[in-house]
Amino acid sequence: MRFQGKILNWNDDKGFGFVEPSGGGERAFVHIKAFKTRSRRPVNGEVIVYELVRENNNRFKAINIKFARDGKVSKNRSKAKSSNSFGVSFILLFCIGLSVSTFILGMPVIVAGLYVVMSFIAYVAYAIDKSAAKSGRWRTKESTLHLLSIIGGWPGAYLAQNKLRHKSSKSEFKSIYWVTVFINLGGLFWLHTEKGANFLNQAVVPLLNG
Repeated sequence: MRFQGKILNWNDDKGFGFVEPSGGGERAFVHIKAFKTRSRRPVNGEVIVYELVRENNNRFKAINIKFARDGKVSKNRSKAKSSNSFGVSFILLFCIGLSVSTFILGMPVIVAGLYVVMSFIAYVAYAIDKSAAKSGRWRTKESTLHLLSIIGGWPGAYLAQNKLRHKSSKSEFKSIYWVTVFINLGGLFWLHTEKGANFLNQAVVPLLNG
């Protein structure tokens, strides 16, 4: 059974102290060698997770100790990695679908080209905004970044968020970003309908071709 508690009376020179369980219970002896990962030294008040054993002198000792915050960091990294894997897989499936639409269903190649161009522009916009954030220069509006996603730059925007570590931790921004993705995909789906195809071939393609 694992417990959680705070370190008390820590003597860093001797490498030992005590732990007081968070929910009350037996105070236990803590030794530096009982930590599974000794990447840093414990300090008074730090929360740890541990197992409890009773020694021959009838006193309790903490073993298999971990820092509680290390567990939270590990979980957050795992969630981020899982989210990143989903996003990359989503983009790959989209690219496959777009290729099928272009080379088999007859979608004009210019549409795929638009995604490539807009993704490049979106990636550059994110890079410029991150540089501006570091140097204190004028920032790019979030609405502008979302607009780039809506008009086809969302794959590049996603890669920028994760590669450049920009806007990737803002939950509100990410939520709106995914809304722009599905708005764009909805528009792409509409282009496969009779009305959408007519609009594309009669208005968009001639305009893009100049």
